[in-house]
Amino acid sequence: MSEFSHIDASGNAVMVDVSSKMDTVRKAIAKGKVLLNEKTFKMLQQQALPKGDAFAAAKLAGIMGAKETHRLIPLCHPLALSYVDVRFSIDESNFTIEVEAEARTTGKTGVEMEALIAVQIAAATIYDMCKAVQKDVIISDCRLVYKEGGKSGIFKAE
Repeated sequence: MSEFSHIDASGNAVMVDVSSKMDTVRKAIAKGKVLLNEKTFKMLQQQALPKGDAFAAAKLAGIMGAKETHRLIPLCHPLALSYVDVRFSIDESNFTIEVEAEARTTGKTGVEMEALIAVQIAAATIYDMCKAVQKDVIISDCRLVYKEGGKSGIFKAE
């Protein structure tokens, strides 16, 4: 038997078998940051970017990304998501956008990857919407901050 959950005894890639697990309500929240310069930040706030409303595009892109996670991450289980949201917080003093994504399902495996992908796709979409004005946008600090459900219970980042 292999020590790795995604590799069998012969060294082949395998999807983890979750068929014996109980369905539970699962929830995950992830966060990340997008750092802009002052000019770009103000244009984004005023919806004056050449490509349009970055927040609207990023919210939709993040939700769509969460729904496609199993297509992007090898061996990730396709999940019937019951809820996905992408939210933005503005830090005017540091010209930073905090991206937060929440994903929920009732199932046999967690939604951490879906929340993480939603943050990353939303952040990349903000970059795409801003790149005509600023090429050195920084995307940083993407991480899981909360999860619940399943046998491991609740995780809360400090």
